[in-house]
Amino acid sequence: MNDVKFYLDAAEEKMQEAVMYLDDSLAHIRAGKANVKILDSIRVDYYGSKAPISNVANISTPDQRTIAITPWEKNMFRVIEKAIIDSNIGIMPENNGEVIRLNIPPLTEDRRKQLVKDSKAESERARVSVRNARRECIDGLKKAIKDGMSEDVSKDGEGEVQKLHDKFMKKIDELFAAKEKEILTV
Repeated sequence: MNDVKFYLDAAEEKMQEAVMYLDDSLAHIRAGKANVKILDSIRVDYYGSKAPISNVANISTPDQRTIAITPWEKNMFRVIEKAIIDSNIGIMPENNGEVIRLNIPPLTEDRRKQLVKDSKAESERARVSVRNARRECIDGLKKAIKDGMSEDVSKDGEGEVQKLHDKFMKKIDELFAAKEKEILTV
């Protein structure tokens, strides 16, 4: 039975990682609302090293369409502004000397459809990862039969991994449905 637990634990860990990766990927897809996570990938030069904007400034969302960045040091305004302009987020920063504002433009219908497609593609990648984890577990259980595990125990293990698979597929579907609703809500 310990062999089965070993395979199930490995499969569950891989499935959990796939869902966490999907959650993170979907959070970085801009849905027309201000979300500070779109700045996560941007690095600024801070005393000779590259640091995320959140390490050199306070980031907030005063309303649904605005991200406000308040640098902790005055000399960081230009550096942060340049990093945002050079990034691929496609938003022009506005600097009033106290706060850098990013106004999130409303999405067009075509852009919304494209973002849903992108989200669906990310969800499908996560589904494939979960299926692969299930397949690897079942293959391991079949090999364990050759090493002396009873077929009944192996079949029970396959049933358990199928339950895990179904649970994580449901989570993936829920994450995608929530993101799709967020994108399509005007």
